[in-house]
Amino acid sequence: MRATIVVIFRIVVGCVFIFSGFVKIIDPYGGFYKVEDYLVAFGWNFFIPIAFIGSVLQNSFEFILGICLLFGANIRSTSFLTMLFMAFMTPLTLYIAIFNPVTDCGCFGDALIISNWATFWKNIVFSFMIVVVFLWRDYSPQLFTPRTEWLIAIYSGFFALAIVWYCYQNLPVIDFRPYKIGTDIKKSMEIPEGAPRDQYETTFIYEKDGVQQEFSLENYPKNDSLWKFVDAKNKLVQKGYKPPIHDFTMDDPDMGDIVEDVLEDPGYTFLLIASKIEKASTDNKDKINAIYDFARKNGHKFYCLTASGLGSKELKEYIVEAGGAGYPFVNTDEITLKTIIRSNPGLVLIKNGIVINKWSNKNIPDFNEPLEESKSGQMELRSAKKATAYSIIGFIIPLLLILGLDRLVEVYSRKKKNKLT
Repeated sequence: MRATIVVIFRIVVGCVFIFSGFVKIIDPYGGFYKVEDYLVAFGWNFFIPIAFIGSVLQNSFEFILGICLLFGANIRSTSFLTMLFMAFMTPLTLYIAIFNPVTDCGCFGDALIISNWATFWKNIVFSFMIVVVFLWRDYSPQLFTPRTEWLIAIYSGFFALAIVWYCYQNLPVIDFRPYKIGTDIKKSMEIPEGAPRDQYETTFIYEKDGVQQEFSLENYPKNDSLWKFVDAKNKLVQKGYKPPIHDFTMDDPDMGDIVEDVLEDPGYTFLLIASKIEKASTDNKDKINAIYDFARKNGHKFYCLTASGLGSKELKEYIVEAGGAGYPFVNTDEITLKTIIRSNPGLVLIKNGIVINKWSNKNIPDFNEPLEESKSGQMELRSAKKATAYSIIGFIIPLLLILGLDRLVEVYSRKKKNKLT
């Protein structure tokens, strides 16, 4: 019975850790943004320069623990390290649930959003499971030799870092965010008819004879002139429906918010996304300027969306470094820009409000032929199922080769030892 319980708990916790680690290593920038939110909320801004490395290491470590738990590798050290990990995360998530410094803990990246309290109770359950696994670790069947177990851990680490590097250079292989290719931004901003709305409780504060008193909307003294109005408070009592995209704006210095005009345009529109203009790379400035010229010649719109002030020193410096950068700039919320694309800068192509394609700064293509005829101008949907299948196959096949090679070495060593004896 103990052996069965240990195996079940080990597999359950291992699969959750693998999922949690994987959805974050394929989105290294997303993990960094979440860690940055934590550091800012706690006032630890001095850690931000190393936050990216810290996020990558933590998420890779979580993935490695999950793989080792699933395969039962190094069960003593793996269960102990997992128990330490949960001993740190569980009190942290309790603090977050109580004081709510961040609205989303980010434990499953953008793949699965759960409340802070749900995260805490999840950690309580998994903490119990991993304690049982650690205490009953001797009942866990050993499937591999110690050397093979370490090979599993080492290979998992290299695999995780390879995925991080690929997605850092390009874009996440699976896009869980609301601006993925194929998204109709206009529809994603709509609130369906009959959808629940935010409900607020209004409290009025009135004063009479120097004494202040609170009233509700039903009993406030509207016909009593002796009471003087002081203040009104609105408290959210029930959250209504929030569309997937609810904060997308494009503030032009002359025309105001032009997002509706851009999304209604039946033609192609290029959106160069530079969330922090002072940190935006200018390595591809010539190619970007060429794309802007291409857009003008072919009647396409081109905008650079940034969260930096349109008259700021940083923007002026960027324009100089970008070789003049004659394209128009508009202001958009920084979080929105980071959500649209995980690159600074990155390029997004939309048509009639639908996301046609996205490119990181490192793989922006050349545009030499009409978009209607080119591959870049056609929507190329990226299947999450296919990407997941490729990732699993890409992990399993090399692992099997390593394990097979290790087994051959083990057999050869035994034969050689037998000959000597």
